[in-house]
Amino acid sequence: MLVIINHGTRKIEHIAVTANPNAFWLVQQLRNATPYDHKPKYLIHDNDAVFTSGVFKNFLAGSGIKSKRTAIKAPWQNPYAERVIGTLRRELLDYMIPVNERHLEYLLGEYVHKYYNTHRTHQGIDGRTPIPSPEYPPTTMEETKLKATPVLGGLYHTYEKVA
Repeated sequence: MLVIINHGTRKIEHIAVTANPNAFWLVQQLRNATPYDHKPKYLIHDNDAVFTSGVFKNFLAGSGIKSKRTAIKAPWQNPYAERVIGTLRRELLDYMIPVNERHLEYLLGEYVHKYYNTHRTHQGIDGRTPIPSPEYPPTTMEETKLKATPVLGGLYHTYEKVA
């Protein structure tokens, strides 16, 4: 599983799944995650062989992205990515068992796009969501009507005010 996260907003920008990651797959995933020259200044990554390959290094150099490798066996050097991976395991994979690669990609997509980025609050960004929710005019509890939308078959729900 590949997760690309924006450190400033905690937004998961891109997710991808493969049983056999290699440098060419990784390069294609970065191309998919950075359309229209919307690229990061830095890419923080671990020391996996695909990140240290010549193909990947050449791609980063050609793209103008600076590679920042963490030290060996030092997960605390990239805490945001480690936290996201732990969250995905605890909040999704502890409750759902994917039957194949495509199913895992579907589950991750639904969790990330319908819940994590839009409704799950983060302590590191002052209790906000990575993609801000719309501002509603203040109402009393008696006047407020909410619409619940199930996510992942009801594992989570999102709530929105309705008129």
